[in-house]
Amino acid sequence: MLDIPVMDQAAPRTPPYFDFDLLRQETAELAQAHAGQDTQLRAALVDYLKPLVAGAHAAAKQQLDRYGDGRACAAGLSDFQDALIQLAYDVTTNHIYRAQNPSTAERMAVVAQGGYGRGLLSPGSDIDLLFLLPYKQTAWGESVAEYMLYLLWDLGFKVGHATRTIAQCIRLSLADMTIRTALLDARLILGDEKLFAEFVHRFRREVLDTDARAFIEAKLAEQDQRHSRSGASRYLVEPNIKEGTGGLRDLHTLHWLAKHLYPDQAEEEFVEAGVFTPGEYRSFRRCEFFLWTVRCHLHFLTGRPEERLSFDLQRAMADRLGYRGHAGLSGVERFMKHYFLIAKEVGQLTRIVCTALELKQLKSVPALDALLAPFSWRRRAKLRRTSDFRIENGRISTVDKDAFAKDPVNFIRLFVVADENQAAFSPEVLRQIRANFRLIDDDLRHS
Repeated sequence: MLDIPVMDQAAPRTPPYFDFDLLRQETAELAQAHAGQDTQLRAALVDYLKPLVAGAHAAAKQQLDRYGDGRACAAGLSDFQDALIQLAYDVTTNHIYRAQNPSTAERMAVVAQGGYGRGLLSPGSDIDLLFLLPYKQTAWGESVAEYMLYLLWDLGFKVGHATRTIAQCIRLSLADMTIRTALLDARLILGDEKLFAEFVHRFRREVLDTDARAFIEAKLAEQDQRHSRSGASRYLVEPNIKEGTGGLRDLHTLHWLAKHLYPDQAEEEFVEAGVFTPGEYRSFRRCEFFLWTVRCHLHFLTGRPEERLSFDLQRAMADRLGYRGHAGLSGVERFMKHYFLIAKEVGQLTRIVCTALELKQLKSVPALDALLAPFSWRRRAKLRRTSDFRIENGRISTVDKDAFAKDPVNFIRLFVVADENQAAFSPEVLRQIRANFRLIDDDLRHS
């Protein structure tokens, strides 16, 4: 276990910070006072709601400082955003664009997508919204969406948004993996439940059940490209905690791949589905906890959606998180050491789980040339042959789970056998390697 200071207390999920019924009453009074003056009403609502938004962020920061739990902070900010959007919808549909005789076309579901759909918002996150409309549309739906968006923009939020029918969502998600990824985490905030349920049913049947292999290949290729852009090493001196190797986006990729294959499962049910072992899921949550905490502190510290731990921020972050000098290391050195240990753990977890999910979709076996070329064992090493490994479907695995405990030299033989047979590692052998790292001692290193 990593000795991570401050961030060892379970924080309560932050409340939405306000009395919704009271605000609904007071905004209704504002609407009556500005009846027929839509632009003036929006300005009055912005003046009224801005202190509420500032107070919510101040309360989130206070909770983060107290408990050190960035994930709970992000969940609380998402709860607040839900309530604020409900309030904006209530004002818009009751006082601006009230449908006198609602038809089947005058329906709407306001849906959270992406990270917001997962119920997590960092202090500087964009808000990703989908205004889901029925097949037969009227001007009412677009008018409501437009007024709500202007209100949110005037309040200072960065809002990514789309206004689509179910058929448009299906067609676009089949053609665009980015849109499909956002819709994987679609969550109803408010509005027509039957409309949203129809979307979920069709999305799973027409998209997720038919095209999982292409999605997995696309997300793994996207991950490779992202690592190349941000620096393939997880040990960069100024790492990007979101997009970098071993960062939050790698954990998101695991979530997306699992969610595409098991859309009916909640994240905590992925163990039962066989995506994670219990230990791997604990590792996933521990890494997520740490990275969300660093990210939320970083956003509050800089006052912007900063994702890079630059030199000038590292010392301030270490102080903020409670790292102190110990055993010859300064506080900032201990903080960065823990960061790199977490990034390493994310990398190990990503490789194991992604390999397992690839196998479920019978993805082609990757070549090992690039991985093994620097070692050239085939030419340089003459190791005793062993029957502790087997090759099945182009993947190397151990004959039994004690192969490394019986003979730690099997750590080296594994690479020789894989190289000679051009075999990729199976998820099982990767898990065994990770579980037996303690067997790698100086005797083996000097053998």
